[in-house]
Amino acid sequence: MSEFVALDESRLASRGQVTLTLLRAERRNALTRQMLHDLIAALAMIEQHSKVRVLVLKSTGTVFCAGMDLGEMQAHAHAPDKEQQWQLDSELYAEVLSRLFRLPFPTVAQVQGPVLAGGVGLILACDFVLSSHTAFFALPEPVRGITAAIVTPFLIYRIGAGPAGQWLLAGQRMTAEQAQGSGLGFWVGEPEQLEGQVEQLTTSILTGAPTALAITKRHWHDCTQAAAVLQQAQESIRVSAEARQSPDAREGLAAFLEKRSPLWSVEQQTTNR
Repeated sequence: MSEFVALDESRLASRGQVTLTLLRAERRNALTRQMLHDLIAALAMIEQHSKVRVLVLKSTGTVFCAGMDLGEMQAHAHAPDKEQQWQLDSELYAEVLSRLFRLPFPTVAQVQGPVLAGGVGLILACDFVLSSHTAFFALPEPVRGITAAIVTPFLIYRIGAGPAGQWLLAGQRMTAEQAQGSGLGFWVGEPEQLEGQVEQLTTSILTGAPTALAITKRHWHDCTQAAAVLQQAQESIRVSAEARQSPDAREGLAAFLEKRSPLWSVEQQTTNR
């Protein structure tokens, strides 16, 4: 479909299954603006295809997704219309998560390695998360002077407000086993077993009637007020863009790219109290 995103429909006729793959392994599958556009286009095609019954989301390389491309984000920070650029990035990312979340059939994330920042949002938008035990999950946005605003509604939806808040604030990694214990993971095991487990799960899902699965997912979302998650994601666009405008955001991104510890602004912290 594009240089960095592939849509495999080879099993659509036989199983009703499509696979969406991130292909930017050499950059840890970090999300660029073009990749977000490509994902939106792919998800729009998938949603409109009447024969799709299950989606598998996966990636190439050793890292599932490192989140947004911070080099591109830093470049936008120097643009004359940087506020508009940040707003656009936030809007595109929120649209990807919302489209993935509201697909009317089961979705499965096949996680072979670490998932960071915006990458966590991708797996939170899926119904099932199957992970290699070598994977871990992290939301390091505050360490970079920004916030995981758009990820937050999906995280609260999946694991609850208390655990979500602790994870958002602590800056610590969550192992695949810890993620499973929190309710985020469906299966954790050996890397060589991951693909087989995904195959086993999708086969099980596909024994269900398409209409029954669609009704069940819709009713599940209705019972859990999933519509509020999508609304909150839209409201979080402003928060995400606003966070990128602070001096700490500029310092955090620069420090990450320069591989040094950030020097936070005491004045900025005092003002925000």
